[in-house]
Amino acid sequence: MEYFKDKIAIVTGGASGMGRAVCEQMGRHGATMVVADINHDGAKEVAESIVAAGGRAGAVHLDVTQREAVHDLVSETAREHGRLDLIFNNAGVGILGDERDKTQEHWDKIIDINLHGVLHGTTAAYPLMIEQGFGQIVNMASMAGYIPSPMDAAYGTTKHAVVGLSVSLRDEAASLGVKVNAVCPGFIKTPIIYNTPILNVKVTREEIEESLPDWLYMDQDKAGTAILKGIARNRAMIVFPFHARFAWWLMRLCPALFDRIGRLQIQAFRKNLLTR
Repeated sequence: MEYFKDKIAIVTGGASGMGRAVCEQMGRHGATMVVADINHDGAKEVAESIVAAGGRAGAVHLDVTQREAVHDLVSETAREHGRLDLIFNNAGVGILGDERDKTQEHWDKIIDINLHGVLHGTTAAYPLMIEQGFGQIVNMASMAGYIPSPMDAAYGTTKHAVVGLSVSLRDEAASLGVKVNAVCPGFIKTPIIYNTPILNVKVTREEIEESLPDWLYMDQDKAGTAILKGIARNRAMIVFPFHARFAWWLMRLCPALFDRIGRLQIQAFRKNLLTR
């Protein structure tokens, strides 16, 4: 895509999953990539793969919960390259389980990474991009940002917040030359599926992984392509694949249906998987 040629871009959570796919694909399209992740070795591996393919990339260790570190990265990137064209605030985590089994520490972790991490990247890049007169802020939300998320309430809370932040700021930013987009994927086969803790269940992680139907999950590289197309077209909400778009449409048409679906989900979870 010509849109990304010579762009200077930061991607947080770039060491794996959709972050990695976006980094590698932007790199192939001519962008200079700053691959940022708390997993520095993973970030270096991604940056090296981009360079080996003929692109330009560097790796940075970054904990998105640390506001000053995020602001420093944005400032240093702009100083080194003369500008910042795009930041993709992508880093995220989840913790599945019955809400009564979650602690304040669980909530704090998810909010710090999924919401504060996005805010830190947004508030760092936004004034710089206003001063430049151009730029694009892309925030990772989820299908959980517009439908209920039983067994994942903390995650859903942060993703609803990211959607609200992005679509609201988008209207403010447009006349100042800054684009803002929310990425809202459905089920994508990324490491977060296999790394997300599930609280107090009586089945093994292997059994859960084996139960996941392959046909439902989109490949992360295809997801990366969908994200890049949405960014290039400046979609307010980049919703994919089809099941996520269908859920988005259905939620607006018949929200009561999701109450019923959610109650059946939690009933089945408590009956079949929960230890209590």
